[in-house]
Amino acid sequence: MISIQIAKLFREIADFLDMEGIAFKPAAYRRAAWGVESSGSDIKELYKKGGASALEEIPGVGKDLALKMEEFMKTGKVKVLEDLRKKTPVDVAGLTRIEGIGAKTVKKLYEGLKIASVEDLEKAAKAGKVRGLEGFDAKKEQNFLHGIAFLKQEHGRMLLSEASALVSSLKEALERQSEVKRVEVVGSLRRMKETIGDIDLLAISSDPEKTAQAFASLESVAHVYGKGESKVNVRFQNGIDGDLRIFAPEEFGAAMQYFTGSKEHNVKMRTLALKKGLKLNEYGLYKGKKRVAGEDEKGIYEKLGLGYIEPELREDTGELEAAAKENLPKLISYDALKGDLQTQTSASDGEHSIAQMAETAFEAGLSYIGITDHSRSLKIAGGLDRDRLEKQFKEIDVLNKKSKNGFRILKSAEIDILEDGSLDMPDDLLARLDYALVTVHTHFKMPSKEMTARIIKALSNPLVDILGHPTGRLVMKRPPYEVDMAEVIKAANACGVALEINAFPERLDLKDIHIRQAREAGAKFVISSDAHNKSHFSVLRFGIAQARRGWVEASDVLNTLSCEKFLKALRRNQS
Repeated sequence: MISIQIAKLFREIADFLDMEGIAFKPAAYRRAAWGVESSGSDIKELYKKGGASALEEIPGVGKDLALKMEEFMKTGKVKVLEDLRKKTPVDVAGLTRIEGIGAKTVKKLYEGLKIASVEDLEKAAKAGKVRGLEGFDAKKEQNFLHGIAFLKQEHGRMLLSEASALVSSLKEALERQSEVKRVEVVGSLRRMKETIGDIDLLAISSDPEKTAQAFASLESVAHVYGKGESKVNVRFQNGIDGDLRIFAPEEFGAAMQYFTGSKEHNVKMRTLALKKGLKLNEYGLYKGKKRVAGEDEKGIYEKLGLGYIEPELREDTGELEAAAKENLPKLISYDALKGDLQTQTSASDGEHSIAQMAETAFEAGLSYIGITDHSRSLKIAGGLDRDRLEKQFKEIDVLNKKSKNGFRILKSAEIDILEDGSLDMPDDLLARLDYALVTVHTHFKMPSKEMTARIIKALSNPLVDILGHPTGRLVMKRPPYEVDMAEVIKAANACGVALEINAFPERLDLKDIHIRQAREAGAKFVISSDAHNKSHFSVLRFGIAQARRGWVEASDVLNTLSCEKFLKALRRNQS
């Protein structure tokens, strides 16, 4: 839809401006891109009602960018981007998806070797030409090739957050059709998988043919593979395929169950039905020719002697067996969090002040946040030294005293675990934090044994409370570093350190399999947004989804507690 297209072009402009070395403007474009993507507003409807000025209601969008949005909607282009592309004709969006490549690296590669695309870079790196450029060597050249290979593995998929934004706009467009009674997302997106390969929607409509035509005619649709009276197969503008299927009300629950999947879960469901003398398909659960369930999903599970299985669990990892024994977890709800334990401000690499972050967090329904600007060694992110951290402590004290709504700002930091496992902050300063969150940001290529020992050494410090983004991965961009997660989980439990489930869509770290492994070992978690912008608190739901996929209950997550109880539960405050 239009929101995804605009967000994409704003990010591309930001990258080009970074290449030019222009300050401040790139951050403004990225802020607007996030606002457009996550606002949930129908941009065309907003524009139709109030013109360009109405677009300024979108977070991060000011007058200038609203006019650029208007220009795109009228012409399909934005002149400033067209000019930047002509000046430096490179696929900046594609190249910057490769780990280790930012906009300035793209510029060097283009100026030195006329590399304009991922394909160009792969050819040049394989020919050994990249290492000849100033500032590049054989190791970096090989890292680019590894990054390209990883990118190819993820081809044809999109982040959960991007798919969610697309589906939100699709649902909104369909729900405006008078004949449409209900629209639901199914497939891997309903199961909240971290990446999505295609989009699946179901609908109830009094005029299926009209609804099918409306879906096929959406502006986000690039190609229609096929269209019948109750089914449409399309490819969207972003290259992802999608289906809309239309069912009668009495069939809809069965269709929801069937098309949510997973395939493996459904095979077991159908096998179970056969054992009970029943037949299960997308139209219902049948005994002979009589439909005995199908209007809603719960009825199907009940008839098969199972408790209702939440979509996030339907991966054939023991959920049917647990449901049969009434032993399913009571999954953490999407409104369970009371605090956010990783937020960055403009003091390091965030975009807003402490006060702005706190105000937005309160508006988002939270009652406390922790400020975790980077520690001193991460200079690229503006890490704070002792003097700057002391200044921040005083600012937090003042803001907490002024608070009239009971909202609490906690003192913390995102503290680097150095190569030898020591921490980038002395113990006397660590002791003054409300909690300490430690993370790995450097030396990702260490062998597993060394990386594991490095992290475990950091966890052994009695002033460490939380291990942040424990595997260091970036979804669809960078694989996790080599580490023995079983050993890390064991050490975290022994030390009383909570494991972070990082909700930022590009991280979603821990993976669901590690979350479940940790929960079964008795670990405690926190779910954090890793917010670098006040609009980022909305991503917490993706972290909660990841936790749910790992069978996590609210009692497993420390920041479902009130601020006072959260602090008492921390390792440093245990007697």
